[in-house]
Amino acid sequence: MKIKAAVTREAGQLQFETLELAAPKAGEVLVKMVACGVCHTDASAMKQFIPAKLPMVMGHEGVGIVEEVGPGVNSLKVGDHVVMSFPSCGCCGPCADGKPYACEKGSTQLFFGGAYSDGTTRLTDENGAEVSPLFGQGAFADHCIVEARNAVKVDPEVDLKALCSLGCGVQTGAGAVLCRMKPEAGSSIAIFGAGAVGLSAVMAAKIAGCSPIIVIDLVDSRLEMAKEMGATHVINGKACDDVPAKIKEICSGRGADYALEAVGVPVLVQQMLQCLGAEGLGVLVGVTGDAMIPVQANAWLMDKNASFAGAVEGAANPQTFIPKLVSFYKEGRLPIDMMTKYYKFEDIEQAFHDSHTGEAIKPILVF
Repeated sequence: MKIKAAVTREAGQLQFETLELAAPKAGEVLVKMVACGVCHTDASAMKQFIPAKLPMVMGHEGVGIVEEVGPGVNSLKVGDHVVMSFPSCGCCGPCADGKPYACEKGSTQLFFGGAYSDGTTRLTDENGAEVSPLFGQGAFADHCIVEARNAVKVDPEVDLKALCSLGCGVQTGAGAVLCRMKPEAGSSIAIFGAGAVGLSAVMAAKIAGCSPIIVIDLVDSRLEMAKEMGATHVINGKACDDVPAKIKEICSGRGADYALEAVGVPVLVQQMLQCLGAEGLGVLVGVTGDAMIPVQANAWLMDKNASFAGAVEGAANPQTFIPKLVSFYKEGRLPIDMMTKYYKFEDIEQAFHDSHTGEAIKPILVF
């Protein structure tokens, strides 16, 4: 079938094209897009900060309605409302253990490698040349193919547009807290970055009963939003000479039990580790690329018996975690609407611009 898609052929570039989308194969579904979030990962892949196989259709926070199911699909049917999330092969060791975020084919093939788990794509241009899908979605298009395991059925009574960021941004921030850290009520947490991922971590920390919840950012308006979402303390990094020391002061001199870096800036990763208290856990979800980050292993980790971990997609299993996030949203405990701004699909470049300048925390393209 013919579809309209925003295609990246050169680093940093977008152009609308008519592409041919093949029918879904075994285990796949065809989804008519309703909306798609704009994420910093899209921008990083588009600019080749994260190497991705071009030409590519970006977009990996898609939501839509199933129009066709391929052979062997029993979990979804035509008409189902779905939130699409990150891809996984479904057959490696981590996938078999219910840990698709650690899939052995994840970032190398399925995230940025431009292919589905069978090693092929479903997109071709007017010359018959293959076009890659980001994250096994390519959701900057009016239709896309996704493997059924990476599409989560959701309540049709909930506005699909509002759920876009559950597939990646919210899942990453909230999952890092609820799935990777699993903090006890009353635990202290420091969150570096008040973008969509960081604010999602704030909401999750409040759900978990963390206190204090400390948020660090450079933009006062984002810090104010963090307070509305549950932060007990905020720190503007430009106005504070020693952020780790300030965090320790807020935590009664002991340091934070948990800390999250959601920006991908090496110096913030260092500050995250410095602010940890005894047996603290620091989790990195920001994309740092190939940057080398010097760590004072004894002072920041060994002497405190602290831990440093990464968490792809918040270490969450979308099939079980996204329904929980939808429930939190319906209960009013995950106020993601506060950080969203809607754009027409045709205004995709404006959405990216506003995301870069901070005009929009979570832009959502509507089809």
